[in-house]
Amino acid sequence: MPVYKLPEEPVFPRPDLAEEDGLLAIGGDLSAERLLNAYASGIFPWYSKGQPVLWWSPDPRMVLFPENFLRHKNLRRTVDKNIYTWSFDQHFEQVVEQCSRVKRKGQAGTWITDEMKEAYVHLHKLGFAHSVETYDQGK
Repeated sequence: MPVYKLPEEPVFPRPDLAEEDGLLAIGGDLSAERLLNAYASGIFPWYSKGQPVLWWSPDPRMVLFPENFLRHKNLRRTVDKNIYTWSFDQHFEQVVEQCSRVKRKGQAGTWITDEMKEAYVHLHKLGFAHSVETYDQGK
């Protein structure tokens, strides 16, 4: 199947037209409108510095449903020790920055480019992107 070059308008081809590995389209920007349209269709950007924006829609796609989360015994015990504290949406930019610094085995660099950081901080300010901060003994 062909990989589609995106037009200036924030539209996407149908996700079922993606390559076997999930690659669907190339180009476009990371505007809030385009990102929200993408996520609503099961599409997300993933590319490295120096590459054009690549848009993916793998099938199957991992989706977490918080209401289906099971807290197993080991996790319950750890949580009950009160070693960790959590907050929501208090330090979004710092969370994104720290995620961009995580070393990934077998890979050089990060997919969280400066352009990505700016786009997701903008989505956060609009109320669409969220963070969960976890602290180990206050750190």
